[in-house]
Amino acid sequence: MPRYKNPAPTIDLIIETEDDKGRPGIVLIKRGHYPPGWALPGGFVEYGETLEQAAVREGFEETGLRIKLLGQFHTYSDPARDPRKHTISTVFLARAKGSPQAGDDARSAAVFARRALPSPLAFDHARILADYYRFKARCAREAAARTAQGGTHG
Repeated sequence: MPRYKNPAPTIDLIIETEDDKGRPGIVLIKRGHYPPGWALPGGFVEYGETLEQAAVREGFEETGLRIKLLGQFHTYSDPARDPRKHTISTVFLARAKGSPQAGDDARSAAVFARRALPSPLAFDHARILADYYRFKARCAREAAARTAQGGTHG
């Protein structure tokens, strides 16, 4: 029987929250393993687990936060996105309250405002966050246009 070499499914999380001064930001973790650096919380999907279950589990394991999933944002599949092996990551948007506490393989966890993101970020997470901030800006423009037209529905 042929043996297939398939990409590994992973999830990443963009967790929206507030810092200790009430300013909006997103949670990043400083990785404790290769590749080093700051990254979105996330990890490999375990056998028998849904993507959503993996997202909630990884969010709690790496940040100590009980997250509320808002939905899938995008899937990233560039074979070079992870230097360890080919992965396909489904990115989820989530919200949480409280201060993140590093756990599992995260060395630290913190909330970062858009203008204060550390650089470089691990994997393709700079691209993911650039896509996320473009998405947020587009949503804000569309909401403003609906309001200017006198309505709030789509």
